Amino acid sequence: MNKAVFLDRDGVINEVLTDRVKYVNKPKDLYFLPTVKQAVKKLHEAGYQLFVVTNQGGVGLGYMTDQELIDIHDKMVYELEKAGGKITEVKACIHHPKSNCACRKPKPGMIKDLVEAYDVDPNSSYMIGDREVDLVAGNAAGLKSLMVSDESDLAYKSFNDLGEAADWIINET
Repeated sequence: MNKAVFLDRDGVINEVLTDRVKYVNKPKDLYFLPTVKQAVKKLHEAGYQLFVVTNQGGVGLGYMTDQELIDIHDKMVYELEKAGGKITEVKACIHHPKSNCACRKPKPGMIKDLVEAYDVDPNSSYMIGDREVDLVAGNAAGLKSLMVSDESDLAYKSFNDLGEAADWIINET
């Protein structure tokens, strides 16, 4: 079985609600947080498969199109790979936030689908998020859920950013 790290996107990989961007609805709005590229590279080099699991209700709400979301994710994956990292797959729930679908976090649908598709061992894998819905989804999928930018009783551990979380994961294994 494979070990993996599942990453939320907004607030873990890229900036949100800053003076530069409110929401990422176009590729030009994607600004990486400072430690992200190096963290993704380190985790990849340490043998982790990396997945992005993200709620993107902006599509269901009409703030962006499916193609704009694909373009955002293509840019994200390209920039991370250019820096030496590798994202195995990006999964996004594009449904309206009130649709009660099985894939929208806090439900673990996206994570469970990837665990099955890529033969991931949940016991040696992690979910990294910046909100409790990310942690609930990760915990429900049997992962160790880590919080960045805040603290939560639901978190296995909390960190300031993805770089700190990546270093901790690598030193734990």
